[in-house]
Amino acid sequence: MQKIGILGGGQLGRMLLQAAANYPVETFVLENDPECPAAHLCHHFVCGDIKDFDTVYHFGKGLNALTIEIENVNTNALEKLENEGIKIFPGSHVLKTIKNKILQKQYYKQNEIPTAEFIVTENLEELDSRKNFLPAVHKLGEGGYDGRGVQILNNLDDLEKAFDKPAVLEKLINIHKEIAQTIAINEKGETALYPPVEMLFDPVLNILDYQFCPAELDKRILWKVEAIALAVARNFKSPGIFAVEMFIHKDGDVFVNETAPRVHNSGHHSIEGNYSSQFDMLWRIMLGYPLGNTNIILPSIMINILGAEGHTGDVKYDGLDEILKMENAFVHLYGKKQTKPGRKMGHVTLISREKQDLLYKSNKVKRTLIARS
Repeated sequence: MQKIGILGGGQLGRMLLQAAANYPVETFVLENDPECPAAHLCHHFVCGDIKDFDTVYHFGKGLNALTIEIENVNTNALEKLENEGIKIFPGSHVLKTIKNKILQKQYYKQNEIPTAEFIVTENLEELDSRKNFLPAVHKLGEGGYDGRGVQILNNLDDLEKAFDKPAVLEKLINIHKEIAQTIAINEKGETALYPPVEMLFDPVLNILDYQFCPAELDKRILWKVEAIALAVARNFKSPGIFAVEMFIHKDGDVFVNETAPRVHNSGHHSIEGNYSSQFDMLWRIMLGYPLGNTNIILPSIMINILGAEGHTGDVKYDGLDEILKMENAFVHLYGKKQTKPGRKMGHVTLISREKQDLLYKSNKVKRTLIARS
């Protein structure tokens, strides 16, 4: 039986472990919170810092393979483990590139992958000399996550929100739709593409609010989206799961925004909406099994359940009974004991043949299921 470790014990690790129950695998989790969502579902839990070299190295030493549920890990330790024959999904070189938004944007440019025009700013002083580049989006080079580390700078008044650290200043694009395309690549280089999803974000928190699958795209745009996503993933030359987030311009141009080298929020619907979920697929890749079927079973909408504004403390869920009575509604609570405003506490996936039915029910979910203290 293979021994596979997960760096990080949040909800992504939790859902990975739920899928792991179907396979002959011994699971290990490294996370510094013994009460994290994944802690009670793995065979072995190790309390430790995923950013610490020695901790990550010793955690991975006796395993067959490692994967991540967040990019902010010690990549030097992973590189050393890789050199000693332990498989890393995706490779440490991929994580080094993606965890730094500056390197990530340069990767797109080097591989001729369409992305918004950008410049690198080292500090506020340098940004001040680039005022003619506005309106733009300022993205912190390292450390941003779930909307943090991103600021929209429409005009000079917004410069006070900018970062005094190495960052990417990216031209603002007139976005028609935001799309995510998930791609699976196994060790033989074979690929499987999930149907793209359309994502809608909370304008205040800048966190995914809900998404619809499959995205409604003209065939010409769909082909472009798939070709660009494949180029992003293949050029990494590493097996794994990649969620490629893209902007579609009003004139039909497609630009890559960011890539997640792991299972991702934009793929949660696949648990009920697709024959092989993104979590099932990653286990297939890591264990050397055939790639799964990515076709949709039924169209779906996935709604994030975020901690309610003004509520911090032990979580209570209002409206749970009512949502569980809904036909084809699948509730996933992440087991987090504490709620706070904007924190991801769970998600609900709805499946139906009718888009209007999905939209109506998704609004009901948003109004009814509340994570409060």
